[in-house]
Amino acid sequence: MRRGLLAVIVVCIVCGPALPQRKPKTPAKPTKPPAEQPQSDLAKLRDQYVSTTKEYKASLERLLALYQNALKKAEEKRDQAQKLFTEGLMSQREVEKTEGDVTSARLKVTETQTQIAGADTQIAQALVEVEGEKEIARLGPMSRGSLIRTTSFIRYNGAGAWALAQAPKIETFFQQTFKRPLPIAVFGQGAIHNQWRLDHRNAMDISLNPDGAEGQALINFLQQNGIPFSAFRTAIPGVATGPHIHIGRPSHRY
Repeated sequence: MRRGLLAVIVVCIVCGPALPQRKPKTPAKPTKPPAEQPQSDLAKLRDQYVSTTKEYKASLERLLALYQNALKKAEEKRDQAQKLFTEGLMSQREVEKTEGDVTSARLKVTETQTQIAGADTQIAQALVEVEGEKEIARLGPMSRGSLIRTTSFIRYNGAGAWALAQAPKIETFFQQTFKRPLPIAVFGQGAIHNQWRLDHRNAMDISLNPDGAEGQALINFLQQNGIPFSAFRTAIPGVATGPHIHIGRPSHRY
């Protein structure tokens, strides 16, 4: 009797329904850190602005040091020449030449100091133009003589031919109207344009806010005379102020 019962138990264990098996736990995948957002164009421009400003100013300051050293030597040579002249050992013509060398050396120092003072303005204006061109590209091609106004810029495509040789006419208008010289920040190709590979050879930048009285008067004059321009109202936020009027065709990268 015990043997029969044992056989039944064995049969039940072997032939009975299989017990549900637990699936092995798969190890949890390590969570990846959130991918960094691609750097925006504006952020890239800001970084480029900082880098370019430092490089541009540093190069100008090195140049200024060389010019100041040259000026010091020219002044020493002039003083020595004047001394020799009083002793009858040098001619008046030779003394005048040393005076001319001092004047030339001093002019280079002054020009470089002006460039250093205006470095931030020039770079900011170039940045604003680059950003403006992106917005203009989205608007599509402009026909000759057309005018576009947005919250950040005004673009007039010009009704006639334009050449930088027309600049004196614009300068005369401004001088006669406001009794002061036209505030030209960059005339033709500037150092910053070379560095950024922007073709600015046939254009000039005017340091005027297009929404001010002088800026409005200049814009009206340009439009009346069919002269192309881009008037930028805004700046690069958090970086620098750069409202200005760009006279000429847009500066394209080359």
